[in-house]
Amino acid sequence: MAATPLDRLVRVPAGTAELEGNLRIHESARAIVVFAHGSGSSRHSPRNRFVADHLASAGLGTLLIDLLTRREEIVDMENAELRFDIRLLAGRLGAVTDWLAADPATAALSIGYFGASTGAAAALIAAADRPQLVRAIVSRGGRPDLAMPVLPRIQQPTLLIVGGADDVVIDLNRQAFDALAGIKQLVIVPGATHLFEEAGALEQVASLASEWFSRFLSP
Repeated sequence: MAATPLDRLVRVPAGTAELEGNLRIHESARAIVVFAHGSGSSRHSPRNRFVADHLASAGLGTLLIDLLTRREEIVDMENAELRFDIRLLAGRLGAVTDWLAADPATAALSIGYFGASTGAAAALIAAADRPQLVRAIVSRGGRPDLAMPVLPRIQQPTLLIVGGADDVVIDLNRQAFDALAGIKQLVIVPGATHLFEEAGALEQVASLASEWFSRFLSP
């Protein structure tokens, strides 16, 4: 694979929208993880960037991308509707995946999804639609229950990470875990809340995600 800049801005067409993202690929990378976030987050989220840095240090490529345009983000901040439009988010994540599979710089890389909040549901739906392209999924504090109809179709190894103090989301993840097919694991980080802001919590998420992707995204 040809060398690419360590970190560059990309614009990805998705239907009538153009999505902005930060693509980071080391020359030796053999896999790439796409971050799908929701609930008002963005590619500039310090939590997502922290995990992305950890994955990069493990030799994985990363793509932090906004699944909503800037105009849509403004609308969503007012009514919080678009972040729960899972089909819209999943469709755009699918378009991003197709773009990665076609672009010469990334076409040879195995693809994984890291989904947070409602982005986790979008990741699961997009993965169900692209079983040959997407090879592993990690959800951080996600809402996989919002993708319940497709969970029995998920064949990719899926890791669900939930904070131990996030009671409602724990229950929803347990329901989703039971419905998932294929290799799966549910990890509850003791004492962590929904955003994993407690000392050491996000480090645990990053380590778990890195181990999962390194295991299942190997060519």
